[in-house]
Amino acid sequence: MALKGLDIFKLTPKTNCKECGSPTCMAFSMKVAQGAVDISKCPHMSSDAMAALSEATAPPMKTIKVGTGDAEYSLGGETVLYRHEKTFVSKTRYAVRVNAADVDAKMAVIDNVDYDRISERMHVEMVYVDYTGEADYAETVKKVAGKGKTIILGCTDVAAAKAALDVCAAEKPILNGATAANYAEMVEVAKAAGVVLGVCAANIDELYDTTKAIEGLGYKELVLDCTEGTIKDTFATAVKVRRAALAKNPDRTCGYPSIVNVAALTADTTEQCGLASLFTMKYGSIVVMDQMTYAEALPLFGLRQNVFTDPQKPMKVETGIYPINGADENSVCVTTVDFALTYFLVSGELERSGVPVNLVISDAGGLSVLTSWAAGKFSGNTISKFFQENVEDKVKSRKVIIPGKVAVLKGDIEAKLPGWEVIIAPNEAAQLVKFLKDMQENGEI
Repeated sequence: MALKGLDIFKLTPKTNCKECGSPTCMAFSMKVAQGAVDISKCPHMSSDAMAALSEATAPPMKTIKVGTGDAEYSLGGETVLYRHEKTFVSKTRYAVRVNAADVDAKMAVIDNVDYDRISERMHVEMVYVDYTGEADYAETVKKVAGKGKTIILGCTDVAAAKAALDVCAAEKPILNGATAANYAEMVEVAKAAGVVLGVCAANIDELYDTTKAIEGLGYKELVLDCTEGTIKDTFATAVKVRRAALAKNPDRTCGYPSIVNVAALTADTTEQCGLASLFTMKYGSIVVMDQMTYAEALPLFGLRQNVFTDPQKPMKVETGIYPINGADENSVCVTTVDFALTYFLVSGELERSGVPVNLVISDAGGLSVLTSWAAGKFSGNTISKFFQENVEDKVKSRKVIIPGKVAVLKGDIEAKLPGWEVIIAPNEAAQLVKFLKDMQENGEI
């Protein structure tokens, strides 16, 4: 941040009104300096002070919004180079490249991958429509418009870009086609349509100079296409642009989100997936690929979710009762913590067993089993209280299976939950399938 907490405090009203959510104006100022709170949270800041602070405390990388409705996404807005320093703000978005020759085939299968992982929808979010010189480029664009995907127009031809925007401007696409040769015309096209403009170049020097020239024309709704002729040069440009944007004295000409078109770097879809993982971490705001099947989606979306979660906030699932394999009120209960990774590992094994069970998730602070037990968040008291308040009136079964690693809780839970039988599960989730099947065969559940 350009200003320290004390600098911000000098411009606050110093009323300590607490309306911003902080106990004092000094505390508020420190949070603003750290980027934890927006300056607009203060309702009594003067307009002059607000204008000065908004500019000074703005992220070194501009936040750009593209798309509309459910397909609206924020790009950029980053403040750190490394996730462990704070957190990344806007996750990488994946686009599938189509052109006139393959648009019908690809659009027919583009929604084949659409699933939820840890309460987040995983699907193709964008479509990159590549201009290949055809006279009816707008017809190609029509085939992807209205599909709930953010459109990227990969077109450097001014006339073709205008015709395409006549079709899809209302969906707020990205016009990725400003070059050193046509940027003045493309700026006018983007301004008229009110869309984000992508800047393309042969190398980083040309990219910088073209971006600077576009800023000189007064247009700053930009994304920077870092794709060059080789993987090495593309990687170097993506990293250099991000470093320049987030340096101690940032160069705001580099402070825009980026596009990396890995489909232009290699025709091998397996290699594209590997490159997509690379540029998810370093530092593609949008990564363009030729396809998105489960082979690409499972590793990429899993990686993205890990990279773009706040390391200071645990990944949690909602507390409650999750019936699995058609479980009803008479089915046995299985309980574990609300740490997302634990939940998905355990629920996956429970589903694989085929045995009807009610998976009960209580609030354990988003911690793992042993960590939450050590912290007192997954204990006889917390488990019994949750069952009394949320489970006993919904489930008739009085058997509960607890994680094997906290077998020590068995006696305490039974003492606090009269009438309940506590069963100790194996230590590892992978052993649950055999454990449950054996219990079912023996008539124990």
